[in-house]
Amino acid sequence: MIEVLVLLGAAVLAVPLFSRLGLGSVLGYLAAGILVGPWGLGLIERVEEIRHIAEFGVVFLLFIIGIESKPARLWVMRRTVFGLGTAQVMVTGLLFTGIALLFDLEPRTAVIVGFGLALSSTAFGLQTLTERGELGTPPGRAAFSILLLQDLAVVPLLTLVSLLARRVSLLEGVEFALLDTVLVVAAVILFGRFLLNPFLHQVATSRNGEVFTAAAVLVVLGIGWLMESVGFSMALGAFLAGMMLADSHFRHQVVADIQPFRGSLLGLFFMAVGMSINFGLLAEFGLLVIGLVAGVLCLKAILLWGLCRLTGIEQEHSLRVSLLLAQSGEFGFVIFALALTEGLIATELFQILTLIVALTMALTPLLLRAYEHFDLRTAGESHLHPHHISHASVDAQKRYVVLAGFGRVGRNVAKILGIRQIPYLAVDSDPERVARARADGFEVFFGDASRAPVLHAAGAERADMLVVTLDKPEAAGRLVHIMREHYPHTPIYTRARDQAHLLQLNEAGASFVVSETLEASLQLGGVILRASGIASDDVDHLLGNFRSNYYGELRDGTDGQSHGG
Repeated sequence: MIEVLVLLGAAVLAVPLFSRLGLGSVLGYLAAGILVGPWGLGLIERVEEIRHIAEFGVVFLLFIIGIESKPARLWVMRRTVFGLGTAQVMVTGLLFTGIALLFDLEPRTAVIVGFGLALSSTAFGLQTLTERGELGTPPGRAAFSILLLQDLAVVPLLTLVSLLARRVSLLEGVEFALLDTVLVVAAVILFGRFLLNPFLHQVATSRNGEVFTAAAVLVVLGIGWLMESVGFSMALGAFLAGMMLADSHFRHQVVADIQPFRGSLLGLFFMAVGMSINFGLLAEFGLLVIGLVAGVLCLKAILLWGLCRLTGIEQEHSLRVSLLLAQSGEFGFVIFALALTEGLIATELFQILTLIVALTMALTPLLLRAYEHFDLRTAGESHLHPHHISHASVDAQKRYVVLAGFGRVGRNVAKILGIRQIPYLAVDSDPERVARARADGFEVFFGDASRAPVLHAAGAERADMLVVTLDKPEAAGRLVHIMREHYPHTPIYTRARDQAHLLQLNEAGASFVVSETLEASLQLGGVILRASGIASDDVDHLLGNFRSNYYGELRDGTDGQSHGG
């Protein structure tokens, strides 16, 4: 309990501080780990035990990457992802492998060191771009493409480490990596295609959110364990589990359920890395470590700049990408840790590599700040592009409408939007309803739309508007509160059950509320009046006045929000 409290306290203190300084949460976690670890205050000594638990954070991270890496999304950015991204990984990895061979490392070890250092920090890079509002800029898009390909490259690299540990030749290792990966991936995908979605559907019909969360975690860890039992890594299994759910209508709810585990455990992983850094090596190999850190930063920056220029990216943008991704990343920790476990690298080499990766990450914000100080024009340009691209929205370059609830009202609204070809994404918590709607061709996903993580997974931050058609008044009110808190500028259009519910939604921040009882009453009343012989113009005038008075009474008692009918 004391160690848990120490870890939580260190994270709560360090991460907000580093975020305010613009250094990012990853470095905050690393600093927290250093502070409480053996080379800091010495409050925690059992680093290995913590690291084993924290590695589940990387497993969940790869699951999220897998669920966001469906072929359709990769196709949108295929040129930069598979062109620039592949070139960066291969050229940098081979160069660092060659340099590692000059240090008399065994070829297997040199390959692991070279490609481990070639990877940049996805968490660090994306967070920096998001915080600075640069994801939609030319350098942001180029950096994102490289990071996405690096994320995909982690899986075969982890597989290659496991195969190299079997003491086959390097060429045989590559051949076995390709063959075994294809066979196992095919088997797991077939399993997921025919069994996974029916399994989640049966769990969802229980209408128990906690059980569905448990099922999601079971899928990730279960497939990961199966892959590990046949000689591969849990991370590879988690990635495949994500890929299998990429096109599932359960994907948004699963992502929302997994994100808390991923965030907490990944933060713990970074803290464990911080605790693992042996600063005694700086005293013993100070000049060597400093030289290697400078060499990694300079060589990666030069190679990134040159590759960006060769692909037609402007010089200023190329320079920014090169500085942003010059560091080595968190997946280097994972690859080196696996290689250490498999006996492919020595403990001392692992500690030096860990120190190099951590120091390159720590120095990157300083490089960016120095660059912005000497090039204000480039720094200012980063704020001129409001449209962002993220892992969750690679294929969503068009803005759209989010429909919360897909009952009778939601279905009719979707039909109307479909007639005018207005893109939408609907979320509903009834698995049977979702299955029927998808069978009818509607773009509907399973999830509890009244939960903020589900809205985020559905891409609510880039929605033109939110339409709330939930049947339950409490859920509708909660959703309006959540949307107004997290997305204050998104227009919210919602239905209300009655006058009291309408007033409640208005106070929660809805932009436009329609009372379903009033509108039904007006339609029915209009039919009765016309059947009684009253002229249509008089009926329309009467109903219009009634509607205006109804909403006007509510408007007079509120802040003046506009409503309609």
